[in-house]
Amino acid sequence: MSTGAPRTPVALVAYRLAAAALEPVAHLVLRARARRGKEDRARLAERLGRPSLARPQGQLLWFHGASLGECLSVLPLIDSLLEEQNRSVLVTSGTVTSAGLMRERLPGRAVHQFVPVDVPSAAARFLDHWRPDAAFFVDSELWPNLLSLAHARGVKLALVNGRMSARTYGGWRRAARSARHVLSCFDICLAQDETSATRLRLLGARDVRVSGNLKADVEPAPPDPAKLALLEQAIGRRPLLLAASTHAGEDETILPAHDRLRRSFPDLLTIIAPRHPERGGDIAMLCGTRRTARRSQGALPGEDTAVYVADTIGELPLLYRIAPFALMGGSLVGHGGQNPLEAARLERAIMSGPYTENFAEAYDAVFSAQGCGRIHSCADLVGLAQSWLTDAGGTRALGLAAAQAATALGGALEKTLAAVESLLTHAPA
Repeated sequence: MSTGAPRTPVALVAYRLAAAALEPVAHLVLRARARRGKEDRARLAERLGRPSLARPQGQLLWFHGASLGECLSVLPLIDSLLEEQNRSVLVTSGTVTSAGLMRERLPGRAVHQFVPVDVPSAAARFLDHWRPDAAFFVDSELWPNLLSLAHARGVKLALVNGRMSARTYGGWRRAARSARHVLSCFDICLAQDETSATRLRLLGARDVRVSGNLKADVEPAPPDPAKLALLEQAIGRRPLLLAASTHAGEDETILPAHDRLRRSFPDLLTIIAPRHPERGGDIAMLCGTRRTARRSQGALPGEDTAVYVADTIGELPLLYRIAPFALMGGSLVGHGGQNPLEAARLERAIMSGPYTENFAEAYDAVFSAQGCGRIHSCADLVGLAQSWLTDAGGTRALGLAAAQAATALGGALEKTLAAVESLLTHAPA
């Protein structure tokens, strides 16, 4: 670290000491998580900074995203950066779901590892092995030990597709000196919108720029044609209510809405795709006497199926293609809403609850284009869904408007790529 660097705030020193003290039991915690399906048992060593792969030759660019959505958002950026032949990419994340999909989606010269837990020794082992030339933390992933140790090693650091929610901002404001210290590690911060940019600047980040949301530039993945055909055949011409990426607490609104909608649409099929597939069993139990089928068990909806639980990974693009509109999960409870842009780009009308701060700009643009879509209660959900199910032509028009709004939000990839290439020009050889 450079001479005259500011002293580490007491709160961060305490954090590091606490993390170091917990390392002896970290493997026990990880094993317990593995038993619950939260970790890959065969790759637990990676979580302790012990890699399972060799470092490739040449310039290595490290991307870290918390989960699936963050990792998917940087795939087009990774493709562009790998056009330079002497580069390789390391992608880290913390969830089993993201690891599985990265195995399928990453291009050549790109590999995935689980991110090490944020204890000093694990972070040091990870960095000593991989020796990244530059690191890009996606969205709002701020791990103090990883960041400070990478900064001390001279790794070029950038926050890309940066987002700072009101809740996160409030938390960091209560530890202002620590926030300034952590954010000062970044050479550049590329924010999704002006609100996040302002919050990052107020917390002490330097060289903050608004680049837009990379998720607006991600093309929806093509579905498996055979799976799509089977699902379309099983559903036929039944009216559909799709609730995508739902969270705990939302099914209690969706299922009563399903019951009320069935009075007008007796053959209605409601599809619930939970954000976390392991909730599939809980959702099925909540359905009670309603006829239910679960996709994770290989079932297709039958003629008498009322609720189809799509508790699988990576199939939202498939589901969006069979439904005329989507209720976005995470918005009926205080989670902040899931990304609506993929569904919108597929020309699906968008509906959400009141909690959409995670993607505020995207929801505002889509709802402005549609002229509707925001709901606040089960009654609102029933009323809007009934209108959209009755007027197929009008719903298609809303989907086209949503797609135009999503397309207008694009351009982040080009801006991000230009900023990253500029940073890499000054990265160590």
